[in-house]
Amino acid sequence: MRIAAFNVENLFNRARALDQRTWSSGRPVLEAYQRICSLLEEVVYTETVQREILRELGKLGLRRGDQAKFARLRQNRGRLLRRSRDGQVTVVAGGRADWIGWVELTTDRCDELALSHTARVLEDVGADIVGVIEAESRFALKRFADAGLVVDGRPRYPHVMVVDGNDERGIDVGVLAGRGFPLVAQRSHVDDVDHVGRVFSRDCAEYHFRTPAGVKVAVLVNHFKSKGYGGKVASDAIRFRQAARVADIYRDLVADGIAHVAVVGDLNDTPDSEPLRPLLAGSDLRDISAHPGFDDNGRPGTYGYCTARNKLDYVLLSPALWAVTTGGGIFRQGVWGGRRGTLWPIYSSMTSAVHAGSDHAAIYADLDLA
Repeated sequence: MRIAAFNVENLFNRARALDQRTWSSGRPVLEAYQRICSLLEEVVYTETVQREILRELGKLGLRRGDQAKFARLRQNRGRLLRRSRDGQVTVVAGGRADWIGWVELTTDRCDELALSHTARVLEDVGADIVGVIEAESRFALKRFADAGLVVDGRPRYPHVMVVDGNDERGIDVGVLAGRGFPLVAQRSHVDDVDHVGRVFSRDCAEYHFRTPAGVKVAVLVNHFKSKGYGGKVASDAIRFRQAARVADIYRDLVADGIAHVAVVGDLNDTPDSEPLRPLLAGSDLRDISAHPGFDDNGRPGTYGYCTARNKLDYVLLSPALWAVTTGGGIFRQGVWGGRRGTLWPIYSSMTSAVHAGSDHAAIYADLDLA
């Protein structure tokens, strides 16, 4: 069997601020969005909170109107703001209970050719179980799989699951599984907390499958905190907490008698990084990239230019799975190869970076699991 991880970077709609072509503008938008979402949840809007709300709305272009290039203010019941004709903008809600609404990011339709390349990557990798990162919903992932991944008139992946996570931008984690690998149990960890607070930026989605031979396999699908925005110290600390919690979940599964466990996904850091140490050095999980039968096609990375510092995506295997591992690899034909698309072979129909199936390569492990 083959287990893979693939960051699809949304299927049909993606937040405009996440577009790498406008990243210089998008990054401060994401930081302002993160802050405004926190401020709006305050029980009482003190004068200090009100000033911060107005400042962050200004960064998002939402002081003068509810619609801006990168974001939208929803005021469904009650009002957050009063906008006077003289240009004055005032926070009129006294706190979270005084109004119903939120700020959301503006989305754009994904390029159709790019979507076809996303499907082609999954088709060519041919994994039996795929941990999918950045799917906007189960409905979107199922619609994509049923329409774009078909074998002899039947869906290649009849088992599709996404559970809404903690990220309001619609970048959740989910799973695709082939006909012989039914999903028999699932568990969300969106509400897991530690001494600091809620752990996961999205989720550590736990999926249990049964193989054709009757072997039970647990797959933990993850998407750790990005390094793309926010301060380095704070981001590193969040990923460290996430890695530590995933390691605990893994150990609990093994203690419960589940020996065949894979941890997959976009962990947003390199193998030698301090934030991933609790998972990579503090557990007995093994990185498929370290297997002698693993083929990285001369580049260790899975993102962007695919250099060593861009090794962000993982398939980690428990000792029981490692013992039956035969090899693995990185599939990057759907990733635009550098500035001109020439760093590695890509699909001939990809004539521009916008046509890439993803900025991430798929990574997979092959197992002889009888």
